[in-house]
Amino acid sequence: MALSIGRTPLHESSRRLGHGSIESVIDIRTGYLRAPIYTRADVLASPCPVPTSRGVYGWWFDKPPSDSIDTTNCQKRDGLTLLYTGISPSKPPTNGKAPSKENIRKRIKYHYQGNAAGSTLRLTLGCLLGREHGIALRRVGASGSRLHFHSDEALIDRWMDQHAFVSWVEHTEPWELEDHLIDTLDLPLNLQGNKHNHFYGTLAKCRADARRHAFLAPVLNNPGKRAKLGQFGPEL
Repeated sequence: MALSIGRTPLHESSRRLGHGSIESVIDIRTGYLRAPIYTRADVLASPCPVPTSRGVYGWWFDKPPSDSIDTTNCQKRDGLTLLYTGISPSKPPTNGKAPSKENIRKRIKYHYQGNAAGSTLRLTLGCLLGREHGIALRRVGASGSRLHFHSDEALIDRWMDQHAFVSWVEHTEPWELEDHLIDTLDLPLNLQGNKHNHFYGTLAKCRADARRHAFLAPVLNNPGKRAKLGQFGPEL
C-alpha cells in the first residue's frame, strides 16, 4: 500500500514536487513541520526574524477560529495546531506578466498587520470570527471596491496576537511545496486546491455569505490608523 497522509499517495506527490524519492519528500515535509514557531510580537520586532527570501509558511493556532473545524487529523505540536499554509512569492504567471517580487517577510508581516483586502488568511479568520465577535466584511473607500473588516481589522490583529503563530522554511519553488502540503496534510483554512478537505464547503459558504452581505451594506470611509498592540483589550 502506498504511504499517504492526506488524499494523495506520497509517491505521486513526490513526482510533482520534483524530488527523486519518497524519503527526500518526507525530509522536506518534516523540516517544514519542525520549523521554529514565532509569535506576532516576534515577527513585528526589529530586527525581524523572517528572511527576505522565497519560502513556505505555516500558521499554527492554540484554538481554531471556529468550533466547527475538526482538527483530529491536523498536525499538532507544543499545544498548537497547523491549519493553514501559504507561500511567497506566488507561482510565476505563464501569460508573460512579470513575476511577483514578494518574499515571506513581507507576506507574513502583512498577514499580521494588513487587512483582509490583501490577506486571504485575514479574510478567512474574520469571516469565521464574525458571528462570535460581531464583525462583518464591508466595502471600503470612495469606490467601494476594497473589501475588508474596516475598524474591526484591529480585532483580528488582537485575535492573531493571542492565538495565531507562524513558522516558515525557505524554498526556491515554494508553489511546488505548497501543492504537496495541501495534497498530503489536513489544512482546513486553505481553499485553493483544497476541495477535498472536509471544511472546504463550510468555509467557502462562510466567505461567500460575508461577501454577499458586504455588497448589501453601505460603503464605509477608510477607517484611519489602527490601535497599537498596547491599546488592545482583554483576551478574545
